Amino acid sequence: MNNRGKHDDQGNNNEYFNDLKRRMAPRKKPILDNSSSMIWKTASERMEGLNLSGSIAPTTEIRELRVFVATWNVGGRTPNNDLNLEDFLLVEGTADIYICGFQEIVPLSAGNVLVVEDNEPAAKWLALISQALNKPKQDSASRTTASSSNCRGEESRTPSSLSFFQRPNLKVLSRNYRVDSSLLKTCNCQVIGTSVGWEARLSKKYSDHVVDNNNYVEPENFRVHENLLFDDVPATTKMPGQMSYRLIASKQMVGLFLSVWARKELIPHISHLRLDSVGRGIMGRLGNKGCIAISMSLHQTSFCFVCSHLASGEKEGDEMRRNADVAEILKHTQFPKITKNPSCRAPERIVDHDRVVWLGDLNYRVALTYEETKVLLEENDWHTLLEKDQLNMERAAGRVFSGFQEGQIFFAPTYKYSQNSDAYAGETTKSKRKRRTPAWCDRILWRGERIEQLSYIRGESRFSDHRPVCAIFAVEVDVKSMNKGRLRKGYSSAAARLIEDCIPQRHSFYD
Repeated sequence: MNNRGKHDDQGNNNEYFNDLKRRMAPRKKPILDNSSSMIWKTASERMEGLNLSGSIAPTTEIRELRVFVATWNVGGRTPNNDLNLEDFLLVEGTADIYICGFQEIVPLSAGNVLVVEDNEPAAKWLALISQALNKPKQDSASRTTASSSNCRGEESRTPSSLSFFQRPNLKVLSRNYRVDSSLLKTCNCQVIGTSVGWEARLSKKYSDHVVDNNNYVEPENFRVHENLLFDDVPATTKMPGQMSYRLIASKQMVGLFLSVWARKELIPHISHLRLDSVGRGIMGRLGNKGCIAISMSLHQTSFCFVCSHLASGEKEGDEMRRNADVAEILKHTQFPKITKNPSCRAPERIVDHDRVVWLGDLNYRVALTYEETKVLLEENDWHTLLEKDQLNMERAAGRVFSGFQEGQIFFAPTYKYSQNSDAYAGETTKSKRKRRTPAWCDRILWRGERIEQLSYIRGESRFSDHRPVCAIFAVEVDVKSMNKGRLRKGYSSAAARLIEDCIPQRHSFYD
């Protein structure tokens, strides 16, 4: 066959196939269009009811807890062995969390501030608090009357009481009240990209990750002592039928001492526990004045508890020094980073927390003379006195504690009393140098939503020249439901069916 014949055959074949394509095009297009529409319609319907994350979205519910807060300047006195704290802690109310803050648990001498910190009084206070919180109710009732005199400052000399606190050591004694570290969470924030079991991978020894920041420069011989406390309460305090409390954390800075206690049922839900302290005393840095702050999360709600002792003095202008102390504490208190999830950060500043409680000897006085104050006290004219209260005046002017609240005060000024007496110091001395104008130095304030103060009272113990002040709060916390992380039933088979539906089926052009 010559070349011309070959070209004729190829031309005929090309023309045949082109004609075939033109005839098949009208049939092919609708088939593909219908198939595509059918595929994506089915897939779309399946995807609407499918959670591709593989887990049920967590739900949040609200629970209400009771938080007890107390502050007491104990005037440098070490507690006697039978000092009864049951009335002070209002044990009958059985709060869920107890916050106990003290000032001047040791005399603010140069030795305690600059040389060696005395930890023995802190150990005694821990033992007394644990004894009051974990005592059986029947035992508590039998001792209330017998201990009432000791609560007013009278010493006990019984052999048993003398041996109870022989040479106490804070580090050793605190082990008796510690929470087991395995019960606490390092971090309860879900880590991105992890699946079920992330909580187990994050559980570490608590002592490995709790960090204590100190934002001021200390001399070598000035020590800040803290205890991060996690062991079992001894069996002698675990009595049948009682509500048992555990010490979560405590810290001492010279005379300041703050401890946090919680019901044992709450321990697994506490996380992000961190400590910090700021010295505002000598040279604006040492720890005879300042604050201790404890940050933690309970379920999904963050808390910050601040115990402070601010600048003293009742001269005109001293309130500005106290304002400056508060400003510096808010500025320099910073908690270390601890979360594993970059999109879920634990609060690092005091005001970043969901709920904040600030307690302590704030040292604000009444802007009246001693004589004017005495007349108003005799008339029980609390309203006029509180109008001249420096803290109220400074807050109203917007110069301190912005965003904080305080409950209404219905009790007498808490400072300054004569030793072991119900009389104010000025009533028992003729010396104007030792006389102090009565004032509400000891206060409790709070910040945040869904926190309600239920009571705000003072105690009547004569143990110190200050009266203790207590408050109870109803606090709402956010709690994630227990179905977090559970796989949706039928997830695997549903996903497989979706993939199959997305694969085009083979069709014949001639159907």
